[in-house]
Amino acid sequence: MPEIMLQQVEKSYGSVRVLPPLDLKLNDGEFTVLVGPSGCGKSTTLRILAGLETLSGGEIFFDGNPISKLEPKDRDIAMVFQDYALYPHMNIAKNMSFALRLQKRPQSEIDQKVKTVADMLNIGHLLDRKPAELSGGQRQRVAMGRALVRDASTFLFDEPLSNLDAKLRAKMRTELAEMRQSINKNMIYVTHDQVEAMTLGDRIVVMCDGIIQQQGSPEELFKSPVNKFVAGFMGSPTMNFLDGVLSQKNERVWVSGDGFSMPLSAELSSKLQDAKDSEVYVGIRPSSLSLDNDLEASITLKVSVAEYLGTTSVLSTRCGNAEVLVEINSTRRVQSGETVTFGVKPEDIMIFDRKSEIRF
Repeated sequence: MPEIMLQQVEKSYGSVRVLPPLDLKLNDGEFTVLVGPSGCGKSTTLRILAGLETLSGGEIFFDGNPISKLEPKDRDIAMVFQDYALYPHMNIAKNMSFALRLQKRPQSEIDQKVKTVADMLNIGHLLDRKPAELSGGQRQRVAMGRALVRDASTFLFDEPLSNLDAKLRAKMRTELAEMRQSINKNMIYVTHDQVEAMTLGDRIVVMCDGIIQQQGSPEELFKSPVNKFVAGFMGSPTMNFLDGVLSQKNERVWVSGDGFSMPLSAELSSKLQDAKDSEVYVGIRPSSLSLDNDLEASITLKVSVAEYLGTTSVLSTRCGNAEVLVEINSTRRVQSGETVTFGVKPEDIMIFDRKSEIRF
């Protein structure tokens, strides 16, 4: 598998720049996920890699060799599209073998590859059917199978699960993770769903407006986001942000705002000694709020909506004029209209600069 390098890659449509100069290295054999909101440039990056979009600037290298002038068929890349893109007049076996037949591979080789991949994806019994006779999940497996039979060095996935219902999406996500363990290939996966990103990726690249905000392991991005955007994008339910002001009390830095006042951790206090009276954003994940009132920091919230989700409940609450989400164990039923004090560990409180939105 090649090491892929994007060097100062740009894409513009007329006077509109959709991808500013982008530098990105994709390691050999890695499952890399490009994640971000719609319009952030992740699908454009994937299409540029596939050769479906021409570069406006920069270069792409596979193992040090420039490939931007190569036709898509010459890049040793297979792509799975969001809309399946199956040929309706062909049965599943012919859909999956289409690229191999264009390459005039021996029929015995084609049959063997199609059978092997179909069995792996549990669609071996569907090979004689047409796409219209399949469910959405089965069609998506066929689209993946068509890419896998090519045995390319690099596989590109452009939001392949976005058209599926929630239950099937979760099942296919698990199957993709299992498939990834058995196929040692470069895989680059585009999604706006951070749950998919955290489940599948060896490395996650978070993008916004064509700019890489942060990249790293799922745990790194969840626990140590570099800025407010990454902190708010990674994690479900999303992180709460409150407006606050820093102050110093008894050699500790506190953050206060409309309806709350909490001490920060000793480590964070030491970083913020010179930031007294600074206006900041206070970030607290819903799962960090606890019904344990013995914790050092606490916040009192009025519950507006309580969503029972089985083992957990998600509470929509108010703190001053701000909405705060709380995720708790459902063994303690909280009713709408209750006023509840929640504890939070000071080390679970994140502080972001109000102007730059960078995390301290």
